[in-house]
Amino acid sequence: MESRLGQLLVESGVLDTQQVDRIVAQQQTTGEPFGLLAERLFGVDPQRIEEAWARQYAGLTRTVDPAVEVFDEQAAGLITRRQAWQFRILPIRFDGREMIVATTQRHLRRALRFATNVVGVPVFFVMAEPSALGRALCKRYPLPGMTPQSVDDETLDHRLESGSRDLAA
Repeated sequence: MESRLGQLLVESGVLDTQQVDRIVAQQQTTGEPFGLLAERLFGVDPQRIEEAWARQYAGLTRTVDPAVEVFDEQAAGLITRRQAWQFRILPIRFDGREMIVATTQRHLRRALRFATNVVGVPVFFVMAEPSALGRALCKRYPLPGMTPQSVDDETLDHRLESGSRDLAA
């Protein structure tokens, strides 16, 4: 069942149902995106909207097991090992013009920003369980010190962003 963005924001305590109704009414009049109206009308933090959007997207897209996917080396070559680990993205293959990329729900927001600003081709995200994504990243984008559990390691971002020599791609 599809979860609407307003419903997810109510469930997380960001908005109440009357606020959602007001946003929807305004949206029908202006055609503006729900999240933009929530920000403007009720001061909702854009990060909270992105979190709800990631939950919504993860519920709509399919979940894959990278261990059984067929990989395309052309897709793999579009990102470096460091980028794969930093943004927790696993290019799988092209489907027409779009590149199918696996990530986790937790990392979807960052992965989307990276793909939009850096990758240079349209990207379609699918979800993977963190441990399965970690095993696939270790196999396809090995980096010293990285293990399948590193996908959920919150200190990894800091280490990768600081440019540690032992993590050089």
